[in-house]
Amino acid sequence: MVDESAVSFVKQGLEVSQTEINASKMAQTTSKNARVINFAQMMIADHAGVNDDLQKIAIANKIAASDSIGAAHQAAITSMANNSGVKFDQAYIQLMINGHQEAIKIFNVAKSDRNEDVQRFARKTLPVLMMHLDSANAIAASLK
Repeated sequence: MVDESAVSFVKQGLEVSQTEINASKMAQTTSKNARVINFAQMMIADHAGVNDDLQKIAIANKIAASDSIGAAHQAAITSMANNSGVKFDQAYIQLMINGHQEAIKIFNVAKSDRNEDVQRFARKTLPVLMMHLDSANAIAASLK
C-alpha cells in the first residue's frame, strides 16, 4: 500500500541522503582534519547503503524517485564549498547536523507509515542517523 506519505518519505530520504554524500565527497578531498575526513568516509558508505535501500523500496512500490538534489540543498553545498580550512570543516559539519536533524524528523514520522517497507526501513535506520548526529555534534564541539 503506497500513499502520498510513503512517496514523500522515499523522495525526501533520497534527496537528504544524496546531499550528505555529495557534501561528504567534497569534505573527503578538501578537509585536512582527520576526524572530519573519517566522518565524511562514514557518511559516504552509510548513506550509499541508505540510498540503495530507498531505491529498492521505490522499485518495489512503483515510486518514481531519483537521487538528485534540489536547489536548496545544492545551495547549501555551494555555500560550504566557498570556505577553506577550519571554516570549511565547520560549514560541512553544520550541514551534516542540519541534514541529520531533517532526516530524523522525516524518519520519525515514517516509522508509523502505513507502508510496511517504509516503516521497517525507518525503524532500522533511525538509530544510525541518531548516531551520525551525535558524532557530528561531537566534531562540531571540537572545531570551536
